[in-house]
Amino acid sequence: MNITTFLTFVGDQCGKAEEAINFYTSIFPNSEIKSIKKYAEGEAGGTPELIKYGVFTLNGIDYMVSESNYEHAWSFSPAVSIFISDNSNDVIQTLFDKLSSNGGQIMVPLDSYNGEGDYGFGKKFVLPLRVTW
Repeated sequence: MNITTFLTFVGDQCGKAEEAINFYTSIFPNSEIKSIKKYAEGEAGGTPELIKYGVFTLNGIDYMVSESNYEHAWSFSPAVSIFISDNSNDVIQTLFDKLSSNGGQIMVPLDSYNGEGDYGFGKKFVLPLRVTW
């Protein structure tokens, strides 16, 4: 059995999956696009410029992706996060800067969390940084 995170780009995010894959694989080490299969002309669920399914790797971890212009009852949610752990503050800061520089919505600042409610997160614990495509 294999379990893989599967990201579905629908609604306002439809058409932005390839941009997201290219962005993520450009900033994380040991990352690559393994495969991209696009919809055939006239195929249900999408059009030829959209990704039917794809696989990419971020630092050796596989992720799957798909996008569809069919009207779905869901879209992206910040409840799905990519958790990054590293002992180097410089690495964490660099990745945070790169992720947030591309239109990412910072929901919890990297240095501390002083928003409403106390989740118990200290400095350098990020949950989540939502990158909006």
